[in-house]
Amino acid sequence: MLKKMVPTCNFAKRMYSTATGKVKAQKYVLTKYFQGEPKKSDFKIVEEELPELKEGEVLAEAEYLSVDPYMRAYMIGYKLPTDMIGGQVAKIISSRNKNYAVGKYLAGSFGWRTHTIVKPDDFNTPAGFIPVTLLPDFGTHPVSLGLGVLGMPGNTAYFGVKEICKPKPGETIVITGGAGAVGSHVGQIGKILGCRVVGFAGTDEKCEYLEKELGFDRAFNYKTVDIRAALKDGCPKRVDCYFDNVGGEISTTIMSHMNKYGRVAVCGSISSYNDMKLPKVTILQPAIVFKELKVEGFLVNRWTDRWNEGIKANLKWLNEGKLKYQEKVYHGFDNMVDALVGMLRGENTGKAVVKVK
Repeated sequence: MLKKMVPTCNFAKRMYSTATGKVKAQKYVLTKYFQGEPKKSDFKIVEEELPELKEGEVLAEAEYLSVDPYMRAYMIGYKLPTDMIGGQVAKIISSRNKNYAVGKYLAGSFGWRTHTIVKPDDFNTPAGFIPVTLLPDFGTHPVSLGLGVLGMPGNTAYFGVKEICKPKPGETIVITGGAGAVGSHVGQIGKILGCRVVGFAGTDEKCEYLEKELGFDRAFNYKTVDIRAALKDGCPKRVDCYFDNVGGEISTTIMSHMNKYGRVAVCGSISSYNDMKLPKVTILQPAIVFKELKVEGFLVNRWTDRWNEGIKANLKWLNEGKLKYQEKVYHGFDNMVDALVGMLRGENTGKAVVKVK
């Protein structure tokens, strides 16, 4: 369960300050489990007054909130009513911690809320969630990237590829959800490492973006192509690594087209998150057994102790022009649910975020 956090607000300009006023924060509380797509009626927005800061704490005001596929899947595990989970980039507006100066930015799993009081050094990050990170200087890049290529999606791609797929130059890597925040990043890392990269996405426009802008060798619209024919066309040497973001029948088909000793990194199963019943798909085990595949699921916070390694590597590639990104920016705290639904429908190319103000 997420550790409950208390938020406060004070717009002091000093680098180290003591908050004296009370601040009212807003937060989303889930009151009904999702049935199909999330709905605004599943939530209520609650206002709460936050206490004054204690020694070692900071007050952070949300600037960007994240919407991610895992949010749809995870909430069934919480007892209602419960605060909505999620990552955010927040600006420190008051501090009683000399290591966290006013004006700096934090990324953390603070949930869908406008203000958060947190003691960064003692924050207990729940399994599967991002640690509290004091963001480095991104230079000319927007701080919202702390939720994208320089945050959890970026590290998911970085560690998922390097630690699980472990592709060798010349090998072929296939990615489903190829135009999403993680998938588009995985493909670019694959190209940096010298691989042939093939992606599947949900529109012709996304596929064109993957090929022409991000350098994928091939990209196919999974809604309009024959998946087996696309794999024969795009992967003449078959598939060595599969980065699975969607699950479902397409994953079974791809795994049946893999080479012996292929590696599968299972990151998510967005294809079924809104389904009322679990889908039935062709059995996976024959391909896994006869091709001796290595299939491994993962949560990115396995590498919490190396978190800054991933951020620094991705920032270096970004500054070198080897890594590109797109963001789908929604606007307004009141539009969080619309943003979540839009992301689950595939409206975004790259990372979907909500600008709070």
